[in-house]
Amino acid sequence: MSEINSIGLVELSSVATGYMVEDVMLKAGSVQLLLARTICSGKYLIVIAGNVAAVANAVQAGGLAAGAALVEQRQIPRVHPAVLGAISNAVDIDPKQLRSIGVIETFSAASIIEVADAAVKAANITLLRIHLAMALGGKGFLLMAGDVSNVEAAVKAGCKIAGDDGVLVGQSIISAPSDELFRDYI
Repeated sequence: MSEINSIGLVELSSVATGYMVEDVMLKAGSVQLLLARTICSGKYLIVIAGNVAAVANAVQAGGLAAGAALVEQRQIPRVHPAVLGAISNAVDIDPKQLRSIGVIETFSAASIIEVADAAVKAANITLLRIHLAMALGGKGFLLMAGDVSNVEAAVKAGCKIAGDDGVLVGQSIISAPSDELFRDYI
């Protein structure tokens, strides 16, 4: 497979259609499957990665195959590399490095990926986690860390994307988070 610099997401209202769309997407381009699973509210989410053209082909094919079951489809070209680590919960950070934590929550799982990409590109922060829809009623959220001014800038950039799409649920910035917060939620 060629360079991974794009992520594509398709969210569906039907699990049965989801399996079929997943197959269509994987056959439509040379892409890597990052995630395909049922999510809250009885929906199905497919997340793929690859080069921009291959992901575009796969997302377009998946959207067409989904028909009326399509909830949302997105492609994020030139995605920041930190997004991939945060999706897979592969980010390690020393709690002593935490000066502040930012949280952004959206109504859809697919939208939080684009929000995270905008946030990490806007400021010097570490994406800690991108949570996609499980035990959230189909919503998504992200956690980020950095100094207060960078977290504020990143939250502002991410909230702009979510607000423009009409999917922003909430946001918060926590200065000097407690050790317990880090242990329990990060």
